[in-house]
Amino acid sequence: MKELKRNLPMRQWLVKRSQHSIPAEIGANTAPGAAQVPNAATNRILGQWLLGCSGLVVGAVVLGGVTRLTESGLSMVDWHLVREMKPPHSQAEWEAEFTKYQQFPEFKIMNHDMTLPEFKFIFYMEWGHRMWGRLVGLAYVLPTIYFWKKGYFNKSMKGRTLGLCGFVFFQGLLGWYMVKSGLQEKPESYDVPRVSQYRLSAHLGSALVLYCASLWTGLTLLVEPHKLANTKHLNQLRWFAKGTAGLVFLTALSGAFVAGLDAGLVYNSFPMMGDRWIPDDLLAFSPKFKNLFENPTTVQFDHRVLAISTLMAITGLYMFTRRMMLPRRAKMAISCLTAMAYTQVVLGISTLLLYVPTPLAATHQAGSVALLSLAIWVLAELRKVAK
Repeated sequence: MKELKRNLPMRQWLVKRSQHSIPAEIGANTAPGAAQVPNAATNRILGQWLLGCSGLVVGAVVLGGVTRLTESGLSMVDWHLVREMKPPHSQAEWEAEFTKYQQFPEFKIMNHDMTLPEFKFIFYMEWGHRMWGRLVGLAYVLPTIYFWKKGYFNKSMKGRTLGLCGFVFFQGLLGWYMVKSGLQEKPESYDVPRVSQYRLSAHLGSALVLYCASLWTGLTLLVEPHKLANTKHLNQLRWFAKGTAGLVFLTALSGAFVAGLDAGLVYNSFPMMGDRWIPDDLLAFSPKFKNLFENPTTVQFDHRVLAISTLMAITGLYMFTRRMMLPRRAKMAISCLTAMAYTQVVLGISTLLLYVPTPLAATHQAGSVALLSLAIWVLAELRKVAK
């Protein structure tokens, strides 16, 4: 009994020591080298990664536009995920590839006098576009796997990144589905071989959705939201900005129909179309709704109306914010959007009046992506603080 009383203080001391040592060990395990993730540093890395992916998507859109403008998109008549990554090298391989191309409508109707060196040019244009698409896919998928294993994603980001990666694969399949439409024999048609304008607009539209989603997510990870007073005018401004961004997107999408139907070559005058404000053949097709998507005159007319409407909406947005107390960054974003809108209209009119020269037309297409980017930036600056 005496021995038990003598050892009691020692036991109490050991219990207290063990209680203090457990939190200390936990703290040691979570100290700097094992910081909890995700955190501000990992979010910054993810934001930079997604902005980089967005830049690659812009490159794919611009390169796709140049491929279309140089009429190179139908030069590769089959699709293989890995095998086509190696282009022809020997003379025999090039001749075999050229022979395959000669079996399809574009060569028979438009390019029957094409030489092998000319074929190599359009082949490399399309091959470059496809390889860029694969680079975009790798830029999304490989970092996603790495960041997932490192625990950089919260539950929300896991869903977003899976959606982005899935959309990249969908975009690749949609591209081949588009090309196939231009390789089909159409005995009943006297038109030049071209891809379906519906599939072209779907291909461009999906690329723009991928771009917007990546850019928006990247900006929200990198740019701290402003703590703005939730006033009636600010809520009106947010809805105004969202509507304007939607109009910018719709105008860019209508440009795909213009490109798909070569509608930029039907009325090369501005502001009138020929000698009329509303051309005679605006509703030449029957049924009437087909004119919206299949009549080059109507498609160009619609693109003009959308472009002018977008310019007016952006100008209105700028005027609406002139007397509002907004953060400097938000004011700068709106000013840049306005300046780019006027630049884009000048590019569009110049492209039309000069009969769609390739460099200018490609710049106009890149301008549409730049305008969309600035609209996304404005939305990011005006977004509400998450509760």
